[in-house]
Amino acid sequence: MLNKKVIIVTGGAGLIGKSFVSAIVDNGGIPIIADKNIENAQACCDEINKKNGTETVDVIELDITSEKSLDNSIKVISSKYGRIDALVNNAYPRNENYGKHFFEVQYEDFVENVGLNLGGYFLASQRYSAYFSKYGGGNIINIASIYGVVAPKFHIYNETKMTTPVEYAAIKSGLIHLTKYMAKYFQGKNIRVNALSPGGILDRQPEPFLSAYQKECCTKGMLNSGDMAGTLIFLLSDMSAYINGQNIIVDDGFTL
Repeated sequence: MLNKKVIIVTGGAGLIGKSFVSAIVDNGGIPIIADKNIENAQACCDEINKKNGTETVDVIELDITSEKSLDNSIKVISSKYGRIDALVNNAYPRNENYGKHFFEVQYEDFVENVGLNLGGYFLASQRYSAYFSKYGGGNIINIASIYGVVAPKFHIYNETKMTTPVEYAAIKSGLIHLTKYMAKYFQGKNIRVNALSPGGILDRQPEPFLSAYQKECCTKGMLNSGDMAGTLIFLLSDMSAYINGQNIIVDDGFTL
């Protein structure tokens, strides 16, 4: 479905990113793991290439909050492959105080975390869309969240120390509207921008949370990281050529 499209996946060595990279390989694309931690990125690259018996996956060090780093990644990858077809904004930079409960969050941390993540998505999109505009078009997919669409269901966190960070809700809701803004702003430039909003992803959460979460869903409950892959491939492929400015939710009915 991807026919050797060159696709940058920021945060490609993470839980969801790794599944995205594997799916891109399986569908004939060329994924570039763009990650601030180059050691993790290289290990992920080697693992997927070994599993598939290919050398398809590539890596590049990237800080999405740095214009210099972004411009360098564009220069290096476009020179090596002759083009870049798509950007998947999947990285999630945050500071060490991220994830506190509402009344414990300091103003400085709130501002920094929103700036790192939503600001990083803006900057990456800005630099890559400038390249796409110059060279005939491209595709941007922002990884948002169900909690950018609806308010958190806080009761599912009872009996746990978990919460939905207030920064997360601000970042992801902002990202969905940024997606719409960019899609409209790029009118006539052959640049598509869409968002993919996953539901909860299994990652060793406690049983009381998993049970409460499942009751809000239609079938499965918490999803595996690979459950997003089909939607991502569709959005990256030419089959979705006229889908633009949309947010596709994959959550087993959690937001209903």
